[in-house]
Amino acid sequence: MEILDILIIGGGPIGLNCALEAQKNNLTYLIIEKGTIVNSLYNYPLYMRFFSTAEKLEIDGIPFISTAPKPGRQEALEYYQGITRQRNLHINLYEKVEKVTKENEVFEIETSKGKYFAKNVIISTGFYDIPNLMNIPGEKLPKVKHYYTEPYPYAKQKIVVVGSSNSSVDAALETYRKGAEVTMIIRHSEISKNVKYWVKPDIENRIAEGSIKAYFNSELIEIKENSVIFKDENGEIKGIENDFVLAMTGYLPDFDFLKKSGIDLQGKCLNPFYNTETMETNISNLYLAGVVCGGKDTHLWFIENSRIHAEMIMKNIISKK
Repeated sequence: MEILDILIIGGGPIGLNCALEAQKNNLTYLIIEKGTIVNSLYNYPLYMRFFSTAEKLEIDGIPFISTAPKPGRQEALEYYQGITRQRNLHINLYEKVEKVTKENEVFEIETSKGKYFAKNVIISTGFYDIPNLMNIPGEKLPKVKHYYTEPYPYAKQKIVVVGSSNSSVDAALETYRKGAEVTMIIRHSEISKNVKYWVKPDIENRIAEGSIKAYFNSELIEIKENSVIFKDENGEIKGIENDFVLAMTGYLPDFDFLKKSGIDLQGKCLNPFYNTETMETNISNLYLAGVVCGGKDTHLWFIENSRIHAEMIMKNIISKK
């Protein structure tokens, strides 16, 4: 029975960074990823551009060369997948971790394809795989999409975009420019201040001129086959014809998996407990890395500010040897 020094759950940028740190410290490791390499980035909108510059997306000091000031999805895929090939990182793809238990200081990790044992486990699973549902009637209809990839399927369709974040704004602008009739339903009184600074004036001007209809301080309450029902800022119930709903309402970490692994979740935002200096959870030798650390506060952690987690974790693991 092989016992790894480290098993890393999640093959995103931070999971890869953890593997690189393990390699440098001559620790045996394995990444297990349920999809492809950097699976979340693969599922981003096809033409998405990062808010961050290329150097802020770099891991392990490996240069990220981009021809544009803000790299796009394809460049990021080339960068991270290229590192995986060049550094020959040990990674199992299309294998889902189902259970993590600990007995006699050794973790047993059960997956969809087998069983592994490790002295340390790092959970770096991000938050992009579970949509933050609205929990309203009709949300399960086929016309409701919680993921947006490209605008072409929505040409000449009546689209409702829910939300005012970067993903909502991108979807609204792109589908509008491909001929969709776009209506935005927004809970707040304005477009989010976190929207990319070069995009925010564009959406605000399209709303101001009436090219994109926006209902602020409003809430979608029901989705029907050919229409949607919402409550406007005056509390009035309204209905409009509709072909597709792009529910860009955000995503959540897999809280059930974290709880089953024994990690304490705290407060309304279900923030997982971890030591801010070592990234170790309430379970000894079980660590968190990357955006999963934020619980429902998914805006707290990004690639650029969680790259340091790998080095912090490795330093703590080595100190215990």
